[in-house]
Amino acid sequence: MRNGRRFAGGGAAALLMVTSLIGATPGAASAAVTPTLTAAVTAKLLGTAELSAADARPETRITVSRTSGRWAFGTAVALAPRQEDAHPTGSIFIARSEPAGWRIAFDGEAAFGALAAESPLVTSQEKSVLTTTPTPMYAGGDYRTGMALPFGVGQTWTLTSGPHGWGGTESPYSSVDLAGGDQVVRATRAGAAYTMCQGWIRVIHDRGYSTDYYHLWNSISVNGASVGQGAVLGNTGTDVTCGGAAYGRHVHFGLRQNSAYVPIAGHDIGKWVLANGAAAYQGGARHGSAWAGAGGGLYNYGALGFNQGVVDANGGGVLTRRAGPGTGYGSLGSVADGATVTISCSANGTSHTGRYGTTALWNRLSDGSWVSDAYLSTGVNGPINGWC
Repeated sequence: MRNGRRFAGGGAAALLMVTSLIGATPGAASAAVTPTLTAAVTAKLLGTAELSAADARPETRITVSRTSGRWAFGTAVALAPRQEDAHPTGSIFIARSEPAGWRIAFDGEAAFGALAAESPLVTSQEKSVLTTTPTPMYAGGDYRTGMALPFGVGQTWTLTSGPHGWGGTESPYSSVDLAGGDQVVRATRAGAAYTMCQGWIRVIHDRGYSTDYYHLWNSISVNGASVGQGAVLGNTGTDVTCGGAAYGRHVHFGLRQNSAYVPIAGHDIGKWVLANGAAAYQGGARHGSAWAGAGGGLYNYGALGFNQGVVDANGGGVLTRRAGPGTGYGSLGSVADGATVTISCSANGTSHTGRYGTTALWNRLSDGSWVSDAYLSTGVNGPINGWC
């Protein structure tokens, strides 16, 4: 997919070393140092929160869910005021007691992966995703997520609000609101799931991504459980246990990469490419040439494979398949707008202009025919499965 705009990534916060506030001996039983740990995690949480000078210190909720010797694991949440355009923020943390104090890292930070690899508290299944080295891939033109929409494949839900910030109108526009269907909220991709607080689940995936789901009723209680794509996380609801406001049951769905919320625009989720509007809560999503704005319906086509693309004929009904990488080659038929195709490799050929710009790149499909990359949405500015 050729995107006209790119976004700068939010830098991961550095690992924090906090001097013990009450004298605890490193290596002592974890229960004895929990007050010190709580203070240390709180300090890091408030230090990384985006607060203006006028903001009051938010109420925090630090949950230590696992301990062993000098290791601890849990969640850190800064509660939001119970008002519109407000949502809680938080992180999963790993901590280790050292002579200088607690060594703490939040999910998505490079230091988090290093501690996860060492910690006896982290299961082998969790390590497969928690130890991923963070890299801002979307900033390099790679917007692939391998995610479905957060509800059942084959269902159509309403995009009640287009891209907006996790906390409302602030940037980046990382989130959308969805409602309808059977009201069952599901994981968009496999990963490790964590309960941040009642009604709020975070799933950490591969490729540095994680997804947040808030306002859930009947949310599952998880502490690193492995979940598959489509696993039930709860039901749409209006839960605001950790703050914010919800008017009408829905799921507030947010996209994160590394340690921060990232722009959801340009990413393919459920074979729809999200797009910003003129302001928060506007915008919508595109599947092929079809557009659905806020208030429109999104059909969940499932996850787009990393070697696949969706035909976007830019308003045309079909895309011609050629015997080679250019219009000088014979026609082998056509493929419909919105269809999913699998790409074997790519080569340069005749130049064409599609929705996202002009390119000479052509893609050979799994059936041996060729189509211009100008009319495919793949999530990548360039070949996605190597050169022919």
